[in-house]
Amino acid sequence: MPDLVLLDLPAGPGYLDAIKAVLDAGDAFAPIDPRLPPPERQRVIDALRPTAVIEADGARRTLSGGRAVDAGDALVMTTSGTTGLPKAVVHTISSVAASAKATSQAINIDPTTDRWLACLPLAHIGGMSVLLRSLLTGTPVTVLPGFDAERVTAEAVSGGATRVSLVTKALRAVDPSLFRTVLLGGAAPPADRPANCIATYGMTETGSGVVYERRALESVELRVDDDGGIWVRGPMLLRAYRMHTDDVDPKTNDGWFATGDAGGFNPDGSLFVSGRVGDVIVSGGEKIWPEVVEPLLGRHPLVAEAAVSGQPDADWGSVVVVHVIPADPANPPTLDDLRAFVKESLPAWYAPKVLRLHASLPRTGSGKVRRSELGEWTP
Repeated sequence: MPDLVLLDLPAGPGYLDAIKAVLDAGDAFAPIDPRLPPPERQRVIDALRPTAVIEADGARRTLSGGRAVDAGDALVMTTSGTTGLPKAVVHTISSVAASAKATSQAINIDPTTDRWLACLPLAHIGGMSVLLRSLLTGTPVTVLPGFDAERVTAEAVSGGATRVSLVTKALRAVDPSLFRTVLLGGAAPPADRPANCIATYGMTETGSGVVYERRALESVELRVDDDGGIWVRGPMLLRAYRMHTDDVDPKTNDGWFATGDAGGFNPDGSLFVSGRVGDVIVSGGEKIWPEVVEPLLGRHPLVAEAAVSGQPDADWGSVVVVHVIPADPANPPTLDDLRAFVKESLPAWYAPKVLRLHASLPRTGSGKVRRSELGEWTP
């Protein structure tokens, strides 16, 4: 049976060589983020159960207690684990090839004139998909150790990089006009982004973005169920979740995958995403999406960062709780401040009814807030 090889490597030119070596041997690889603290690192390894490892010296070593993969599997990658438990997502060589083809066609990649720049963490699909597009389409790539605005700029100006994937925070640190295309993932993209900055929607299970600027890529189908849940079907979907002793396919018999997001279609047929199905807060019969109110609260001058959760309430069903890291701990915002600020832009039911001040917020290894832990968070 094929091995699952843990790539415990720093990002750099040798990373792509390691991927090639594993795939050429008929095995699958699993990246792990070297920045993880020991407890989170062990949780990821427990979810992956690799049978071998390649470390910084380039040598491949056998590991005990692992589990082989199926023939044709190529990539096993853990999700960011916002629920607290990372899932190991299994992709085949066919699914990663389908993703590379669809995304490259969507932005008209030309391997003879283009060069990808990889600067996002390779243990997350936004970073890894850049390497896979390069490998499977023959497009050159430059792999940086991480995001550094000066290095990214230099690669665009003099290193020949023409395409890059970024998150919104990184976008603000560089001049996007230096690239032909900037693919934006992660948090909600800025509304005033340049035309060459493409907002994408996707996840680890979809192999990277499958919706560009609210439109499904070629070979991708979308539907929204009666409860507002978004479903995806296409050849780039995961094969299964890798469990401790077996694999579990989360798709329906006819190939549809429930993303866990809620949304709908605009009159022109484009997709909008409201938020995670499990995160919606129903207060007095009204639905409140944290993803709508959090960016607004983050623009308050006394707020460094804000996260929103629900709290059970006998009268309202649930009420909105805002968890705030103050810009100045000596001068935090008041609940009345934030309620008035929200009601200037959103319906009154979005205004928080409870304010909790924090020095930090619970996060995943990729930096996302763990909403499931906010209710018990005390720092």
